[in-house]
Formats: sequence, structure tokens, C-alpha cells
Amino acid sequence: MRVLMIAPPGAGKGTQGAVIAEHFHLTRVAIGDLLRRNVAEGTPLGRSVQRYLERGDLVPDDVVLELMRQGLTQARADGGGYVLDGVPRTMAQALAAYRVALELQMTAQVALHLAADDDELIRRLLKRAEIEHRTDDTEAVIHQRLKLYREVTQPVLAFYARRGILLTVDAVRPVEVVSADIIAALEDRAAR
Repeated sequence: MRVLMIAPPGAGKGTQGAVIAEHFHLTRVAIGDLLRRNVAEGTPLGRSVQRYLERGDLVPDDVVLELMRQGLTQARADGGGYVLDGVPRTMAQALAAYRVALELQMTAQVALHLAADDDELIRRLLKRAEIEHRTDDTEAVIHQRLKLYREVTQPVLAFYARRGILLTVDAVRPVEVVSADIIAALEDRAAR
């Protein structure tokens, strides 16, 4: 199974992606985690993207797509299944990611959209900021990230709907309920 996670910041991509990966024994490729790890380690890549993350801006496509390519290559070596979190964020990324996945024969079978309203997302992200102290979870950055999501990521959903692989789940419920719905829906798709 090959799953893309598409959701606004704070909707639960990381949490649900981990659940999916564990349940279906898939490689989890979390672009945001990879970027933050590079920043924390002070790598050249980390230094080049730090200012984007701190402002809540999108990291350049070439960086994101290279990390995605590396992740999908690893997933293929691990058996072929993956949960990809963090790509695509734009229509250009969606088309470029599709070309990369075609080339690797690893196209997504499901684009999982976690739907949540802004008030809930802001509440979750501010709570996460208290716990994790992430630089991209300040109120100003949160509003910027949500604005970018509405402007550039939401149109990507139509692309996956046209491909017939979009699956939308209400993410404003208890984590366990959301997880159970996702697992049931993915098992149903896998059985087809």
C-alpha cells in the first residue's frame, strides 16, 4: 500500500501516518521530520531551509522532491509500501512528485486527506508548541502556514479526486476514532 498524507498543519499527519505505517508495515517518509532533523544537526541542507521553516514558508520544491525521492527509494528497498507525509504541498509538487513516483514505479494508491477546521488546528498547534517548543508553532507562523495551506495545498485535493484516489477523513475527533476509521477505509481499499 502506498499512501500520501494531505492535511493542514496540526491535523494529525504525523500521528496518523505512524499508525498507518505500523499497522500495514510500511516505510514512513515524513518530509517535515527530515527537514527539522537536518536543521537540528546543522547540516548544509538544514542551514539552507531553516529560515523557511521559521517563517512558515514552503521549502523549495527541489529540496522537498529530493528528500521524497530518497524516501521512496528506501521504501522500495523495504518492500514497496509507504506513507508519505509532507509532499505535495503545491500543484507543481504534486505533478513533479507524480513523475518521480512513476519513474520509480511507486505511485500513490491513496491520497489521505485529514480534514479539520482552523480553530481546532490553531488550538492543537499552540498546545504542541508548549510541549515540543517547535519554532514553526508560534501563532504568527501558524496563521501563515494555514493561509499557505488554503491557498496552495487545498487545490491539490482536486488533482487526487480526479485520479480517483482521494480519501477524506474527519480529523476533529478523538485520535483513536480517527485511526480506526482510517485503518478500516484503507483495509477496504486494499481488499478491492
